[in-house]
Amino acid sequence: MRTPVMLSTGRGTDGRLVLSATGELDMSNIDAFNRALADALTQADGSPVEVDLRGVEYLDSGAINALFPYADRVHVLANPILMPVLTISGLTEVTRVDPGSR
Repeated sequence: MRTPVMLSTGRGTDGRLVLSATGELDMSNIDAFNRALADALTQADGSPVEVDLRGVEYLDSGAINALFPYADRVHVLANPILMPVLTISGLTEVTRVDPGSR
């Protein structure tokens, strides 16, 4: 069974491309997240992409691993409840990860 997640891409107020996710990111929908992330990075044409995870209540290692290859090209805005796992994973050491609220 596929876990529901909503993914959308748009522009932030500063013009930066933003990939927003709402719901849960796990192995059942990680392919969709990977495709959305790759598409956003392609659209950004070398500029950083903001990955907005403020609406994500759960993510597994697959979602974290999807971000690592692009650490130099993403800024993650995370739901505060995700901060411990993002810190333990080491993601906060290789890219900017900020807690945010909706």
